[in-house]
This record gives sequence, structure tokens and C-alpha cells, in this order.
Amino acid sequence: MKIGFIGLGIMGSRMAFNLLNAGYDLKVYNRTKEKAEELLNNGAHWADSAKEAGEGVDILFSMLEKPAVVEEMATGSEGFLSGMQKDALWIDCSTVNPSFSERMSNLAIKTGIRFMDVPVSGSKVPAEEGELLFLAGGTKEDFEEAKPLFLKMGKDAVHIGPAGKGSAMKIMINQLLGQSILAFSESLNLGMAMGIDKKTGMDILLKTPVTAPILDVFRSRIENNDYEPNFPLKHLQKDLHLFTETAYELGQPSPLTSTAEEIYGLAKHKNMADLDFTAVFKYLHEKE
Repeated sequence: MKIGFIGLGIMGSRMAFNLLNAGYDLKVYNRTKEKAEELLNNGAHWADSAKEAGEGVDILFSMLEKPAVVEEMATGSEGFLSGMQKDALWIDCSTVNPSFSERMSNLAIKTGIRFMDVPVSGSKVPAEEGELLFLAGGTKEDFEEAKPLFLKMGKDAVHIGPAGKGSAMKIMINQLLGQSILAFSESLNLGMAMGIDKKTGMDILLKTPVTAPILDVFRSRIENNDYEPNFPLKHLQKDLHLFTETAYELGQPSPLTSTAEEIYGLAKHKNMADLDFTAVFKYLHEKE
């Protein structure tokens, strides 16, 4: 089986490496070739364009920053849809809004290409260790065909429903992630302002049932002021925007998420865009 992979950022590079280590014939493309060097040194093949990445492969993965970039790579003058063979499978692992995934599915089908939206739950370390959770939208048949690949990159893969449903589940998860760390940071900051030691405050908050269990994973980042990007803040803010955009499309209220999106936006404006998303604590803590 020949596989193409487009997008070699924090997540994509590690996912691609796990496929390569599993013995798959892998062809890769990224807008900056430097990010592919380690993969190329270990046997991956380089494509000079997105179109070339799609040529002759059975399955093509894309793991890109936002919907506009996905669309450009897929449909631009050197887009991969024009290079893929009929009945090949495009799996988009990017975090995008569900309506975008549905539109890409319709577009792919018109060109004779099968499509799945399969974003992942997890960040840099789970991607590196093959511990991601794959959230799949598309046909059950395509899911079963691709599942062995997902399990080389992750610990589990779940078929949610037709095209768009994987993306829907992903923005739901990231909405809760963004809200959880924001609420925790706000509470901890007020506690510190009231004279409660940072470590003591974290110890107690993280022992209570009202605190999301995932926050214990992020404790060391806040405690040590270490915001090396595992999941960049700018990407979390983008995902919150996808949530509010989808809520608007469906006529659903999203007041808390709209507020959270603005707070992450303010943190991004304070030169925190490329820090880990947990730097929202740093933003709330720092005085003007």
C-alpha cells in the first residue's frame, strides 16, 4: 500500500513517522521541506508539490492548520485532488468545521475520490508515542479499510458517523479543553491573589471532583512556567472559533465559548500565539 502525507507540523510529522516505522511506503509533502528531513533520512519519499503527493497513492493523509490551507492544498493549481487516482481515499486529519468537511467530501466525490474526516484527540507526546484517538466521519467501509493505519498512529479509532461527524466531535472536545484550562487558570489566579500558594492551590483543586482529570496532565506546565508548544495557543483559539462558527450556522447559543475565544485571542495578541495553549494562565496572571 502506498501512502501520501501532507502537513508535517507538530502532529503530522510524528504521525507520518509512525507510519514509516510500521513499514509503509510513504511519500510526504510540506510547504517547508526542512520539516521533512528526518522522515526523508529514514526512507520516506519527497513530493515536490501537493499534487505529486497524491499521485499513485492508495490513501492520502492531510494534517493542516486550518480550513483555508486544506482547501488550497486540495484544490489549488497544484492541488492533490487533481493528482489522485480514481477511488483513492483522502483522509483529512485537520481540525476544521463540520460544514467544511461536508463540502470537501462532496468535492472529492465529484472527482472520483473517497473522503473521510478523521481529526485526532491528543497533542505532541501522544502523537509521538502512537497514543492518539482517531475520530472518524465517512462510510463504515472506508473506516474499516483505514483502521489498521489509524492503529499504527493511535491507541483507538472510533467511527462517529457520515462525513463531517468526526470534525463535529473534535470541536466539541477542544471546546471543553479550552474552557477547562481557562476556568482552572482563573480560579488559581484568584487564589494566588488571595494569598494561597500556587502549589497548594493546584494540589487541592486537582484533588476535587469539579476539576477535569486532564488538567493534571498540564499541571507541570503551569507550575514550572514551561509553555513549550505541545498544542499552540493560536490553534486552540482557532478551534474555539470553529465551534462558535458552527454554532452560528446551526442557530445554537455559545456564550461561554465566544468569551473564551476572545480571551485566547487577547493572549495571542500578547505574543503568546506560538506558546502552548496553557499559557492562557500566564496571560491571566501577568499584570498590564
